[in-house]
Amino acid sequence: MHDETTDLMNTLTFTLGVIASSEGHHRQRLMDTYGEAQALAAGIGLENGSARPRIVACLERFKACKAAKDVTAAAWVLVAIQERIAERDLTGWQTLKIVADKAAALLRPPRKQMH
Repeated sequence: MHDETTDLMNTLTFTLGVIASSEGHHRQRLMDTYGEAQALAAGIGLENGSARPRIVACLERFKACKAAKDVTAAAWVLVAIQERIAERDLTGWQTLKIVADKAAALLRPPRKQMH
């Protein structure tokens, strides 16, 4: 039996591992691509309340990057998963959101500390 929540969690866990293990230039590329993916998704309207067009657009970019063995595929799939989670109709979407937020936090510029 197909369980979308389990499939998404498995993909999300793998993606988090890819992001967490990235360093230097690869991390910066992931950060840049994450911003690009968010902008692309935000620029696509919902379809009858569904984020499907956004998800499909991100997954198309993910597939191209994955085929090229490009680490930035992780950023594209993360945004696709975040868009799916945002629909809030998956069993356990809150747990998925926690993991996705942790992955996304690794792709945001570090906060400047005040001295």
